[in-house]
Amino acid sequence: MRKVEEASEILSSLGLPKGQRNERSALTLLALADIGKKGSWKNAKQPLRRVWDIMRFMRERYGKNYAANSRETIRRQTVHQFEQARIVDRNPDDPKRPTNSGDTVYALTADVLEVLKVHGTPDFNSALETFLRRHGSLQQAYDSSRDSVRVPLKMPGGETVFLSPGKHNELQRGVVQDFGPRFAPGAEVLFIGDTARKHVICETKKLARLGVVITEHDKLPDIVIYLRDRNWIFLIEAVTTHGPVSPKRHHEIESFLGNCTADRIYVTAFLNMNDFRKYAADIAWETEVWVAAKPDHMIHFNGPKFLEPYRRASNQISA
Repeated sequence: MRKVEEASEILSSLGLPKGQRNERSALTLLALADIGKKGSWKNAKQPLRRVWDIMRFMRERYGKNYAANSRETIRRQTVHQFEQARIVDRNPDDPKRPTNSGDTVYALTADVLEVLKVHGTPDFNSALETFLRRHGSLQQAYDSSRDSVRVPLKMPGGETVFLSPGKHNELQRGVVQDFGPRFAPGAEVLFIGDTARKHVICETKKLARLGVVITEHDKLPDIVIYLRDRNWIFLIEAVTTHGPVSPKRHHEIESFLGNCTADRIYVTAFLNMNDFRKYAADIAWETEVWVAAKPDHMIHFNGPKFLEPYRRASNQISA
């Protein structure tokens, strides 16, 4: 339906996040502006409407029949964000009305009404710029809020990337910024996973030159760094709740790296000694452990060498 598409485009122009540019949100905007399928944006109004009224408008004017239990979804996933974006006012007729009152109503703000009325005319962009200058973009506000809690990670080359918040990524930052310079100085970061975005660094071509062809990222450990002058590849698991380099995990990664031309060093990283103790019995022999709370030290799990690759005639793992 053209009007629904137009409403979605307007919400996008107003800087609403993706989740508030869908059909539900577009229909909500149309209901609050009292615009039917054949209506004109220049006739947009500001009726006072409860969420029930909005749902009835959707049903009667657009044939969209939301179930009764969708009321909270519309309120929490659309109307609430409209309030934050200064598209609607809550209870403009009685600001003292309790939030949980069944009589709570919403109405378009005067500022957004000015934008809607000139949609499709040469004045739209100017009205839109005025609105955004006064109230800003909700998407930008959300992004700014997320940026303030994301984990900044300064890469060896000086670039800063951001990881999603959480202990796991705090530990990953420690691996790159503390472990790397101490035990693999000059190494290049080829892969960093991220709990929210799958990965933030993935040097596919450089990994391929080492014989590591990426088809499924979840087979790689959390961090992969490469020390070119010694042809060593460090395969590092950052462990906060699960996933040390166990014999099973070691075997999985070795199988995946069957064509890798670099010598491998396996490392399990922990935030502190308590976390290490929880998983000590699961860690594979002939691997290394690094603890962020004690960054100058390593724990070596047996074998004739310390922090060096183990070359084997077969892929069999000692438990």
